[in-house]
Amino acid sequence: MDLSVAVYDMADGREAAYGEDRTYVCASVAKPAILAALLLRAQDAGRWLTAGERRLAAVMIERSDNDAATALRAAAGGVAALDSAYARLGMARTSAAPAWGLTRTTARDQLTLLKAVFRTGSVLDARSRRFVTELMERVVPGQDWGVSAAGDGWALKNGWLPRTASGLWVVHSVGRADGCLIAVLSDGHTSLDAGIVRVETAAVSAVRRMRRSV
Repeated sequence: MDLSVAVYDMADGREAAYGEDRTYVCASVAKPAILAALLLRAQDAGRWLTAGERRLAAVMIERSDNDAATALRAAAGGVAALDSAYARLGMARTSAAPAWGLTRTTARDQLTLLKAVFRTGSVLDARSRRFVTELMERVVPGQDWGVSAAGDGWALKNGWLPRTASGLWVVHSVGRADGCLIAVLSDGHTSLDAGIVRVETAAVSAVRRMRRSV
């Protein structure tokens, strides 16, 4: 089993990471990045998202709807446009794939995206940041595991995918909890439930260690 963690304390800017540069397929943690790319495209055009785009974004983030992600990936301009957006966001080691769930990323890049969403001074404007944050705060019960185990004030997106060749699971969780931004990426789990337990344990441990190091 492989696991990577990156954590950022929003109060004082301290950061810690373990295995943060190992690459993983994204599964559904690709979805906040797809939304960020769409928002950048809208900002560049001097417009806000359409009502239809907002509805798709809501079900994509809150319910992890895959058809919505496919539609919004196209609206964001496709693979090449996503890679351009990821570069603007500072996600240097994230590469879009024709099958968006197979996009490869690192914990460090996921933490970079979280900073773009949850901090000021980002390429995402205040309205865009607020929109993504509010959706991540409304993830439906049953999908609200992961970094939420680390504390209150959570906003998150999770990803899970059984690999065809091995039958083992990719399980990820990225988001905010207890005043920290946290990215936990992992693969090689025998089941989704086993992956959730490991991801939540890693998130809780990362925040506790950050607090103890003050």
